[in-house]
Amino acid sequence: MAKESRGRVGAVCGWITSVTLAAASAAAFAQGFTIEQALSAPFCTELRAAPTGGQVSWVADIGGRRNLWVAALGTAGSAKQVTHYTEDDGQEISSVDWTHDGSSLVYVRGGDTEGLNPAVPNPADFQHGAKEEIWVVDANGGEPRLLAEGHEPTVSPDGKTVAYVSKGQIWTVRLDDAKAKPEQLMEIRGSQHGLRWSPDGTRLAFVSGRGDHGFVVAYSLADKAWTYMDPSTDGDEAPVWSPDSKQIAFLRVPGQKEDLLFMAHREALPWSIRVADAATGKSREIWKAAEGVGSVYRETPSADQLHWTAGGELIFPWERDGWLHFYALPLTGGTARLLTPGGFEVEHISLSDDRKTLVFDSNQDDIDRRHVWRIGVASQAGPPEPLTRGEGIETQPVVTSDGAVVVLRSDAHTPMRAAAVHGRDVADLAPQAVPKDFPGARFVTPKQVIFSAADGMQIHGQIFLPPDLKPGEKRPAAVFFHGGSQRQMLLGFHYMDYYSNAYAMNQYLASKGYVVLAANYRSGIGYGMKFREALNYGADGASEFNDVMGAGVYLRTLPEVDGAKIASWGGSYGGYLTALALARASDLYSAGVDFHGVHDWNLEMPTFVPSYDPREREQIARRAFESSPMADVKTWRSPVLLIHGDDDRNVPFAETVQLVEALRKHKIEFEELIFPDEIHGFLLQRSWIRAYTAAADFLHRKLKTPGTVAAH
Repeated sequence: MAKESRGRVGAVCGWITSVTLAAASAAAFAQGFTIEQALSAPFCTELRAAPTGGQVSWVADIGGRRNLWVAALGTAGSAKQVTHYTEDDGQEISSVDWTHDGSSLVYVRGGDTEGLNPAVPNPADFQHGAKEEIWVVDANGGEPRLLAEGHEPTVSPDGKTVAYVSKGQIWTVRLDDAKAKPEQLMEIRGSQHGLRWSPDGTRLAFVSGRGDHGFVVAYSLADKAWTYMDPSTDGDEAPVWSPDSKQIAFLRVPGQKEDLLFMAHREALPWSIRVADAATGKSREIWKAAEGVGSVYRETPSADQLHWTAGGELIFPWERDGWLHFYALPLTGGTARLLTPGGFEVEHISLSDDRKTLVFDSNQDDIDRRHVWRIGVASQAGPPEPLTRGEGIETQPVVTSDGAVVVLRSDAHTPMRAAAVHGRDVADLAPQAVPKDFPGARFVTPKQVIFSAADGMQIHGQIFLPPDLKPGEKRPAAVFFHGGSQRQMLLGFHYMDYYSNAYAMNQYLASKGYVVLAANYRSGIGYGMKFREALNYGADGASEFNDVMGAGVYLRTLPEVDGAKIASWGGSYGGYLTALALARASDLYSAGVDFHGVHDWNLEMPTFVPSYDPREREQIARRAFESSPMADVKTWRSPVLLIHGDDDRNVPFAETVQLVEALRKHKIEFEELIFPDEIHGFLLQRSWIRAYTAAADFLHRKLKTPGTVAAH
């Protein structure tokens, strides 16, 4: 409580100081910028360390043109682009993997990385459709070579073979023979994923998903046969090999058919960790979560959930104390040892090649940012050591073959880019990739604020002030609600592309005179399990509406805000809250922009839980509908702009179709912008530019703000 109080005082002081500074430096911001310019800097993902040579790679999206980059640490100016795709064509690059000798990179181009539909999206309307293809390219550059159609490629330890998934089955293709044809390893029921080579390269472990259960399987390449690891009725997942290739550790998560998404889940049937003999499939339980807090399995965003250490322990995530932390567990079983104590949450993890050091990111000591930490995993090791600090955001660390730490970093002015950690310094690896006309230097620095929800809960947010704000002026305001809902907006550019774009949009709105508040409403991450699993949230009561009201009321208390001109905007879950704000509180929110929002939970839940049938679960269905904007359309008064791609696999396009019908019936003003063949997270940069331009123009017209909106 004391920490929260200090945070609030700091935020208020920061607010006053920012107003003064903004007024004093308005001339520096006199020249405006366009939405296209705000989105023009590289956004980097897929950071990978090569097994040898001290190299790293990453994917940079520059104006919708996605390409692989490589840098050799220790060689100044070595960063170079190794693929040369030149079009904004909606083809993502993902699943990057190095060959063992560091000479080549394997990657996927195309497909749906949101992973909810096997159909390949085609937002650019290629005449013969789009494909999901696996390619290999030399780390020094050159012409990429097509290997196969599929996804989830993983290179064998000897660098000669790539295993991958195509149409739910496992295939291999030779890397050392350009004429080799792909070969299917087996025909097996279910949908296969999570491929992991054994360190000696003789076996493949994977998960065979069977709907309401799943098996961990080991396939022997020599015997051309597979073994199930102690099959059960539970959901087995996240297999990892022991260093000697003889054992597989995996998670066993009991199935609970009654569990639905978008509702609080604080307890469940406890999950466990098992270790199996890879040859026989016999396994033993070495640990089981206690009942109560931590009994629900909570994964990290890292590729592996379990990590074998040199000391014969397994590292795994657990939120026994209500915060997601890393624990170490002896292979003999016993008590799990907490590695990262405190009121914060861990996210991405990387283990050094010698398996003795753990590098991870968290919001320790800086709850609305991310920084990178390091800890020795031996029992006598001390507490985590901070590797980065300050006003930047550092995430997704990797440890190179030379022991160096490389991260993705952002700040208030520039999106995620690859950077090397040198002592207390963090140095960008490819600063030349940022366009000269990128207006980051003119972006304002958002300030942390903490406000009260309608029911008294304390909610964190970031506030963006217009750079030309003068004392005594009243400006229009906009509240941004993120999607997810299990997300957290930060005091700078986000590490997810969707929210990096949204941050740029908030900067654009601030440059056009808006006071912008990004609200981290309940059911988001970063503030502990009880906040994330907020009681009665989502389809079980929409308790986040208290935060929606609190955000608007908070803005009305600010002398710089015109209380009659407050808008809301957001996408996905944020579109849901935007629609809920307009349906229930048009007296507070006078306009809104709803990107692919949920409008009836009963339409949304089958997307993630196919077995859900509202006709069979009437009480839940009634509660879900009452928690939806559709239930309150009759009190909706404010105008809304609806934006949706009709190939959305996360939020059915029918959500917007149904809402439009209701808005027309009640004669509520609306406009719509529809993107044929776009998915949930737009794949085309031009779609984002067009959508944000329309959103800014809509708010400009409905709130009657001064100035003009420019995309180009």
